[in-house]
Amino acid sequence: MNYLIPANTKRGQLILGLFRPSDLVLFLCGVLVTVILLAFLPLTNTWVTILVVSPAVICGFLVTPVPYYHNILNVIVEMYEFFTSVQTYHWKGWCFMNEKENRRK
Repeated sequence: MNYLIPANTKRGQLILGLFRPSDLVLFLCGVLVTVILLAFLPLTNTWVTILVVSPAVICGFLVTPVPYYHNILNVIVEMYEFFTSVQTYHWKGWCFMNEKENRRK
C-alpha cells in the first residue's frame, strides 16, 4: 500500500492558506503603528507621509508569499543563517569508501 501525500498539505495548517499566526501578528503590528502615526502626525509633507505609511508597507512586504519559501521574512532569515554560520562540507563522494579501505591496509 503506497500513500501519496498532496503537495499542499502544509497550506491546510496556515490561516487563509498563506499566513502563520506570527505573520499576521507582524503585519497587524505594522498596520497598528501606521494608524497611530496617522492619527498623531500632521501629513503636511510628502516625506512625512512616506515615513508614516512605511511600517505597514514594510511589514506587508515581509509577509508576502514567495515560491519555494514561506515569505520574504523566511528568505531573509535563511540568508542570514547561511552567511553567519560556519560552512564546512565533508566529502562523501564515490571515493569516500575507497579512502577507508586504503587506511585499513
